[in-house]
Parts: sequence; structure tokens; C-alpha cells
Amino acid sequence: MGNHLSDAMKILESGKLESEQGKERRKLSWKEIPGPLQGDGQDVVSILQLVQNLMHGDDDKQGQRRMQYVAEQGHMALLGHSLAAYISVLERERLRKLTTRILSDTTLWLCRLFRYENGSAYYHEGDCEGLVKVCRLVINTQYEDYATEGFTMLSSKHPVIYQSAACRPGLGQHLCSQLGLPLSCLCIVPCNTMFGSLHQMDVALLDKLIRDDRESGKVPLLLIANAGTPGAGHTDKLSRLKELCVQYNMWLHVEGVNLATLALGQVSSAVTAATKCDSMTLTPGPWLGLPAVPAVTLYRHEDPALSLAAGLTSSQPVEKLRALPLWLSLQYLGHDGIVQRIKHASQLSQQLLEHLKTLASIKTSVGELVFIHLAVSSSGGSVEGYFAGDVLDALNRWLGEQLVQQVPLSGVDVVELEDEGTCVRFNPLMTAAALGTQENDVAALVEKLGEMIPVLSCTLRFRQDFKDEVLQQASLSYIEDLSWPGLGGVRYEPRTTDLDEDKRQHSVEKINSDLLKKLMELDTDLYFSGGPEFCEEKNGIFIGMATEDLDVAELVETIVSIGRDIEESGKLFENMTEIVRRGIQEAELQLQKANEEKLMEEGVFRQIPLVGSVLNWLSPVQASVKGRTFNLAEGCLDSTEPVYSVKAQMNKEASLDSPKSITKRFPGQKLFRRQGAGSDSVSDTSSVNQLEESFREAAHVQANDAEEAEVPQERHVHIVEETALSDQRVPEGQETESVDTLR
Repeated sequence: MGNHLSDAMKILESGKLESEQGKERRKLSWKEIPGPLQGDGQDVVSILQLVQNLMHGDDDKQGQRRMQYVAEQGHMALLGHSLAAYISVLERERLRKLTTRILSDTTLWLCRLFRYENGSAYYHEGDCEGLVKVCRLVINTQYEDYATEGFTMLSSKHPVIYQSAACRPGLGQHLCSQLGLPLSCLCIVPCNTMFGSLHQMDVALLDKLIRDDRESGKVPLLLIANAGTPGAGHTDKLSRLKELCVQYNMWLHVEGVNLATLALGQVSSAVTAATKCDSMTLTPGPWLGLPAVPAVTLYRHEDPALSLAAGLTSSQPVEKLRALPLWLSLQYLGHDGIVQRIKHASQLSQQLLEHLKTLASIKTSVGELVFIHLAVSSSGGSVEGYFAGDVLDALNRWLGEQLVQQVPLSGVDVVELEDEGTCVRFNPLMTAAALGTQENDVAALVEKLGEMIPVLSCTLRFRQDFKDEVLQQASLSYIEDLSWPGLGGVRYEPRTTDLDEDKRQHSVEKINSDLLKKLMELDTDLYFSGGPEFCEEKNGIFIGMATEDLDVAELVETIVSIGRDIEESGKLFENMTEIVRRGIQEAELQLQKANEEKLMEEGVFRQIPLVGSVLNWLSPVQASVKGRTFNLAEGCLDSTEPVYSVKAQMNKEASLDSPKSITKRFPGQKLFRRQGAGSDSVSDTSSVNQLEESFREAAHVQANDAEEAEVPQERHVHIVEETALSDQRVPEGQETESVDTLR
């Protein structure tokens, strides 16, 4: 069985997807759409190939594989599921003995590992399932006739379940739903508002709530406390809570990631108090990197009959096999291996906290979980007054997303906390064992933070300067989008006022689209974008992160200059049809007038083909040829004589990539950079290149879309080149042909 599992895992983890022919065959056979079961059956390899295709079918589109590597201890857990199915077919008596031994061993090991003496264990798949069974046990204990009378026992004296406001979202509602209780039986206890941690349960207020409920005839049933809140990783005052529960005859249940540290030699007194609780829920799967192992609820109760009635124990041997994957994995790791993995995760947290002390502009929390929150202040005073709230949340969200992409093995993620807002969470107890996080990954995380924090600080400081500069320009409008992690947004507004709303909107859209394309082509480290995907403001240009040496004034002037050139070129293109039509009419009139003047000058006889040739041979006429050129800018015909005198001016270059507003730059200095802004300018620029490299691909796609719209300058040059042909002198007798050519 182990060999078959190993072979199957090799196929699934090999990364060898099916060939192109296989893909085409699969498309034709509609394998991705549910269909009837095949009659002839399939071999194991074909079935595993189908599973692999379903697991990794979209990897070629995403560009990378997202599957987590399964280590040796993980293979033991997977083998346990196969063995459980195999063992279930044994003789009943032999199955009973085997499952009892597996359940007893696993329970004993876990109770000793996590210092929970004389405890029983319930193994379950969902994290909340054990708590639901514990609530049923407490109801059966508090209401003696509940087994026979049912819900009628609860109608006269309503039970009350207390939980912290920092508990998992939806936990209390799930309990009431599973137990058939109204939501009025759930009491949310606020966290401390004046003293202590903002994430710890307010013990004094809890005491008052319990006394009020008892006076109103209710039955305080159970209290759910945290040893590591899901959001911030804080531990409630478990010792004081246990005293309250003993005083009011309540059941105390504890859950949280910090319970893993009970396996260590040195544990904080706040977490050690959890060993005195009535029940606790452990999740050894993520703590130890074990896939598909059950969660465990340890509890103490003296009446096995009530435990059986609540569903915490079962007389069915097959249900006891849930502990088999964990039984195998714990033996494979051993006591020392389990402790080492939890200790390693705790050391990673301490290592990160020590390194973060050297970084400015961030706030952290102390504990097994590390939360990083941007809190920038400048030399001129705190900027949190203006930039508080959504802007800081957007920057912290961008910081977390960049860290997830650039240091994936760190296991960081982005969370929303009620008081701090958006934070970056480092929770190695839940991720390190599965991802294989090491000290060098933490060092890489700190290095990236050291690169990103100065960029975030500069961006935050320049946001107001950028807004002020934009508001001073009549042709620009500032876009206030607090969710954008960058300098801000701007829109170029055409100066034309004689257009209706639809035409004006189309003009704004086209100008800003061309302007964005031009800005993206500039030699600069700044990131330009069309804005967030769900931005309410349309036709905007959003600028990304900034560095210390950014010249905000030059940036805004460049945007205005390029936008003005695009607007003027667009006007010329819009009027091109009318200009060319009037020019052709004028050319026809002038050519007709020239023919009449020639007739008057040479006479009628010279226009007769045969006679004209003889007269021209006997008495040649020195006729002057008058060339014409079509001036698109003025929409009129001019003589070619000034053109030949200033022909050199036709080669003058005009490029939008170097606007007139851009100041003189030194060799190697990119656009919008102030010379001598500081010795850190080069390093800041390089960090922006690394941070915003992931955005360039999206920007390239937008550039390709913008290329579909023709650039007015290119059309202008094309027309000038065509009209330059008309600058040639028109030979005698070919004036009509020149008219046709002009047409």
C-alpha cells in the first residue's frame, strides 16, 4: 500500500503534464465536463493522469504552480487515510482492539505534549465541530432532563454562551445554528476599552454581564476564550476567566494558535493557564505541516454517558480511525521532532521582531504572531492627520501584496484589524512547517521591507505636493482615490468648450489614453497606470510609488505639456478633412487661373498641337513655372519659392518624448529626478525598479491596447510627406494631371 501511494504521489508531483496531442484529445472528448461513466473502465495510471490534469490544468495560463510540497511526514498522514480504509474491513473484534489502541495512544501523546492531564480527546474534521459537541455536553450537564424533555427545558431558562469580540467571525452564529438556539442566547463580550490590550476580553464587563443574566433567570453556560486571537494573536486573561467560570459554574473553552507553545519547555504564564480550562481545540495539522489530519478537542468530564450522548465518543470502531493519520505522523516525527518544529516557528517570530526594531516607520505587535503596520511621520511633523485611514490601508495592502509575491516562503498575508486597519501578518506557527520557512527567508523578508519602507514614506510625503501641483494647472483635474497605493491620479481636460457632452467625453478618453501611452514610453522609473480595476473615476492616469529625488513639479509640467501637444494634434486631425477639401478647391481655382493667364500670354495659336509646335520652334517662349505647396497648418496654398529658401527647416525633429518643459539632465539621470537629492537616490531608484517590476507587464498590455488608436503626429507627418510631392515644379502642359494627383 505504501508503494502504491508513493508511486501515485510521484505521478501527481512529477510536473509532467500530458502532451499537446493528449490535450487536443481531451478537448475533443469533453473530459472537463461531467459525463456518463465509461463502461470498459480505466487503469490506475489513466485515472491519476486525469486527477493531475484537474489539479494543474490551468498552470500554463497562470505561469506557475501553486501546489504545496508534501514532505515525508505528510506522506505518512496520507498513508493513514489509505490504511484507515484498509483496516475498516477487518473482523469486528480485531478492529475494535486496534482502534482502541490507536485512539488511546494518540490521546495520551497529545495530552502529555500539551500539558493537559487526565483529558479525553475528540477528533474532528472542522475546527468548530469539537466546540459544538462540547456545548451539547454542557447542555446535558446543566439541564438534567434535556435528554428526555429536549428544547422545552431551555424555554424557561435560556442558556447563554459568551464569546470574545475578538473570536473568529461567525463562530457564535454557527454554534447557535448547530444547537438550534436563538441568537439571543449568544453574548458578545467587548474587549478592553480603557485598560489592558485592545484585543483581550474585558473581564470586569464579563462579570457584570454574567450577574445580569443570572438575575434575569438565564443560565450562563459556556465561555469561549482565546489563546491567540485570529486577528492579532493576543491571549485573554485565562487565569482570571477560569476563576469567574468556577464562581458561576460555567464551562471554559480555549482555542488559538498560541496553544502550540504548550509543547515547549518555556511557556508564558498567560498561555500556561490554558491547561486548567475545561476544554481546548488544537490544530496540529498546520502546526506540524501535516495535510488532511483532524483537529483535536481535549476535554475533561467524568460521565462517559453524557460524553456519548453529546457525540464526543462513539461506539463505532470506524469513527475511531479518524485518529490514524495523526497516530502515524506523531510516531514518525517523535516527541523531539514535534517540539523542534514548534520551537523553530517561535524562533522565526522572535528573529523577525529583532530585525524590525532597526526599521523606522512601522509598528509591530509582540507575540507568536508578528503584525507589521505602516506608521509614517516626516521631519516636518506627523502626516497621519491627512493620510490616516484609507490611504495607509492602501499602502499597507500594497506592501503585503509585494511581500507575498517576492518572498512567498515567508508565509505573510494581509489582514484587516478593527483598530489598526490593514496589516501584514507573519504567522509561522500556521505556515512555517508547511512552507519550510527558514531563517534566510526571514532575512529576505526584512531586506525587502528595508527597500520598500523608504519608498512608501516618500510616496506618502509627496502625495499632498502632487495634489497641490495638479490643482494649479487649469488643464488638469485631480482624482481623489484613497485606495490607490501611489502618488495619486490625474486627468487631462481639453480646453475646447464648444463640444457637446458625448463628443467631449470621447475627446477626454482619447487624449488621456494617448497621454498614458506616451508617459509609459518615457525613460523614467515611475509607474503609470489606468487606475484600479474597480475605480469609479474613468479616463484617469495614476502614478505609482515615488522616491526621495522625485521632482513633482517637473512631473506635472511634463504631463501638461504632453497632453497639450496631443490635444493640438488631435484638433489638427479632426479638421484635416475640411482643410484638404478647401485646399483642393483653391488649387483648382489657381490652376484654372494659371491656364487662363498662359492662354493670354502665349496666344491661341500656340495651344493648337501642330501649329503650336512650329511656333515654339521658330519663336520659343520663356514661360515661368509657378509651384504650389499646401500648408496644412494654415489650410491654404503657398508658393514654393520660400520652401526652397528654407528647405533645411523641413528636417527639424519634433519628439514628444522630450517635452520642452523637461529640464536639462545629466548623463544617466532619468526623467523627474532632482540632481543631488541625496546619496540614497540611486538605491531608491533601484528599489523602485524591483518593487514595480510586477506592474510593468500590466502596463505593457495597456500600451498594446493604446497602439490601436492612431497617433495624430504620425498622420501629420504622413500628410506633409505627401504634400511635399506637390512642391515640385509643374511642367508645362501637365497642370490637369497635377490636379488629379492632388485629388
